[in-house]
Parts: sequence; structure tokens; C-alpha cells
Amino acid sequence: MRVLVAGATGYVGSRLVPRLLAAGHTVRCLARDPGKLRDQPWAGDVEVVRGDVLDRASLDPAMAGAGVVHYLVHSLASRGFAVTDRRAASQVAAAAADAGVGRIVYLGGLHPPDTAGLSDHLASRTEVGRVFLDAPVPAVVLQAGVIIGSGSASFEMLRYLTERLPVSVTPRWVHTRTQPIAIRDVLTYLVAATSLPGEPNRTFDVGGPDVLTYGDMMRGYARVAGLPRRLIVPVPLLTPRLSGQWVNLVTPVPRSIAMPLIESLEHEAICTEDDLRTLLPGPVDPTPYERAVELALARIRDAEVESHWSAATPAGAPSDPLPSDPSWSGGSVRTDERSAWCAVPPERLWRVVEGIGGRNGWYSFPLAWAVRGWADRLAGGVGLRRGRRDPARLHLGEALDWWRVEAIERGRLLRLRAEMQVPGSAWLELSVEPDGDGAVYRQRAVFVPRGLAGQLYWWALWPFHGVIFGGMARNIIRTASR
Repeated sequence: MRVLVAGATGYVGSRLVPRLLAAGHTVRCLARDPGKLRDQPWAGDVEVVRGDVLDRASLDPAMAGAGVVHYLVHSLASRGFAVTDRRAASQVAAAAADAGVGRIVYLGGLHPPDTAGLSDHLASRTEVGRVFLDAPVPAVVLQAGVIIGSGSASFEMLRYLTERLPVSVTPRWVHTRTQPIAIRDVLTYLVAATSLPGEPNRTFDVGGPDVLTYGDMMRGYARVAGLPRRLIVPVPLLTPRLSGQWVNLVTPVPRSIAMPLIESLEHEAICTEDDLRTLLPGPVDPTPYERAVELALARIRDAEVESHWSAATPAGAPSDPLPSDPSWSGGSVRTDERSAWCAVPPERLWRVVEGIGGRNGWYSFPLAWAVRGWADRLAGGVGLRRGRRDPARLHLGEALDWWRVEAIERGRLLRLRAEMQVPGSAWLELSVEPDGDGAVYRQRAVFVPRGLAGQLYWWALWPFHGVIFGGMARNIIRTASR
């Protein structure tokens, strides 16, 4: 059947699409920026429709002819996400009913039977599920706990906390029981929910075979990763807010995402039924927790991370696409431009440009970049530790340390837009042009200041531009030459 996937640029959605195709479905993807799907290996096998779950007019053409809608959209990192998600779900439910869609499939969160006092995150996920269940179109609402898979926010948080802290001072939620589930099992259930017999309109709990505390998960991770046994020291007075700041400093997951996840970990998340497996056409053998960790680490080691939590951006995020020249803003625009010719083939120079960031660094004054990254983390920003998903290739829309890839024309142009905490908007543009027996490297840093604070920020850093941007240009060329 024809399946519409809303959230195909996200962590789960981008993995679900190829599995729906493999199951024989025709897939249509809804995206605010279709260009973000351009580099997906399955892009040529799907129909991509420009639209927004908050824009009802754009939903009607997307829904036309669809038999099932997979809704995988969440606004976790944005302010007022509960209101945004409620409105978006209501729009999608109404559009699906008008288009004659037969089923909505939604991935929500596993929570206790008593919903009183749920965290904002879990309460919102539960509310969205209820919006769909109360709508005219039958809905299958899957409720999952902690997802274990390479690149998931929950797994990244667990991984870095365990690897970097031989001794962990932990709050009370480290002893709360949960039922983690492997990403491969989540995808199996989502594909199966597409064609369940009948017209079920209910929730289904989905989880792995192990019931563990977060402390158990940390110790299990250490065993799989070959780390010494981790010592966990409980401190009951450590609040979720302090825990969120600690996770923000120790892991790549920023405070805006860590806080809702941590608040949700205070609630026991155990499956109360296993009905979905009884409805599936064939047997499903859930993946044990330590096997799921082993599979995730193998993907990371082999640089085969299929999707990453940082790829998705909420509507109105600073990284939403803008024109290539930000002078459209009407305000002052500050630039630092540099260029140089080098006696290397353009393709070799481009490999260095596309490989920038992550473990390769930024080719200038590492201490300054590190200090700026830590300052950004302390201010609640993303910092430098998001790294990169693939060591050699970048894709449109993906995160790269504190930047996001706003444009990439492979072999010629890379434009990044800053997502750090900064009083204004910032871009970094790197380009390569063939020239005779070599290539010309061009580099442009652009800053559109916001108010007096933005002006002061630019001029405070101006004396260091020669070291930072000049050093970057020189070292990129030197690296390519070597």
C-alpha cells in the first residue's frame, strides 16, 4: 500500500523508510525541506512531498491516496513542545480523516498505568497518542521505552556516561526499572503495524526481553564494551535539573534534550502487555539488551551509523535553510573572507574540506575551539561534541559539531550554519574551484549580529580572526598538500 512517513528525516523515520520499501510498500515522505533527503540511499525509491505537520494546507496533497500514515514527529528540543506537538497531531489526524486514510501509526513512550504526574516529555507523548486514538481514523500507538541503537539520544547519553565516568554520582532515577528495546525491534514492530489485520484502535506496549535499572544498563554496557566495572554512587538529592546539566557537560546530548529524557527516567517504564507479538504473522525474538549494545557499538566502530539523533531539527530552528547570502536580513553583515591557490588536485582538497570537524578538528587553534565549545555547553548549547556521523562524507541537513550542513555541492561547496549560543546568526562557507594544475580554496565566515550584544561579540573576536580563520585556511591547504 502507499505509506506516508512524517518525520523521515529523523532518527527512527530515516531507518523506517527502507524497511517499508523492503516490505513491498510504496513510500511517500513528508518533509519541510525535501533537500535533506537528497543524500539518503533510498531517495530515488520514494516520493518526497514538501509539507509541514503544522501547515494544514500542505497536508492535503501529502495524504492523497495514502493508506497508512506513520507519524514520527516530535518537538522535544523546542520551547513549548507539548503545545506544538498537540497542534501538529490534531492537524494530521484531521487531514488523514478528510483524505480517507485507513490507519495512523504513532511511536509514543512507555509509561506507568497511572499517568498522573508524568514528566512533560512523557505526558506530551501520551497526549499525542490520545489525540490519534480519539480521531476518526483508527490508530496503532506503539509505546516504547529507552531505545538502544547507534546514534539514538538515549544510547549516546548512556554510552558517554559509562565510558567517561568510572565512578558515577547518580540521582534516584538510576534505580528506576525500565525495559529497553533495540532499534531493530522498534522498526520491526512499526513495519508490522502498517498491515495489522482488522482496524485496531489502541496502544501496544513494546519492549525488549530484559527489565533493568539504568544502573544495570550502565554496568551491562561496560561489560560489552570491555570496560572495568563501573561504580555507581547514589545521591538522592541530585535533582533532574542538576542531572541534565551534568549530562550536558559529559555527553554530546545538549541540556534541551537531556532534561526531558532524564525527567522521563524517573517513571518506571515496564510493558504491561505483549499483545502486538500475538498479532504478527511470524515469530519475533526480541533482542536482549547486551546484544543490542553489541550491535550498536559495531555500527559505530565500522562507521555505519544509519541515522543520528542530531539530524532532526524542529520547525523554526536556527539551521532552517536560508539564502546563500544572508545580506537579505537588512542589517549589518560582518564577513571574514580568505582564498589561496594550492598545487593539489581539486578532489584531494575537497576530501579535506568534507572531512572537517569531528575527530579531524577545525584546523586552527584547537584550544580556542575547545574553550568555545565548553562555554557553549555551559550556556545550554550543543557544544562541539556532536561530532559527525561519517568520518568522510557529509549530508545535507546533518549536524557537524556545533554547525549544521545547510548546503553541500559535493566537490565544490560546503556551507555550515551555526547552532551555538551566539547573539546573531553565523555561517561558515568553504569552496573549492579547479584552477590550472591546482585548485583555489575559498573560505568565508559570515556573521549577522543581533543588537548591541552581537556587535560587541564580533569585535571582541576580531583580533583573533587571523589566528582562527587564517590558520584554518593555511592548515586545510597544508593538509591537502601532504
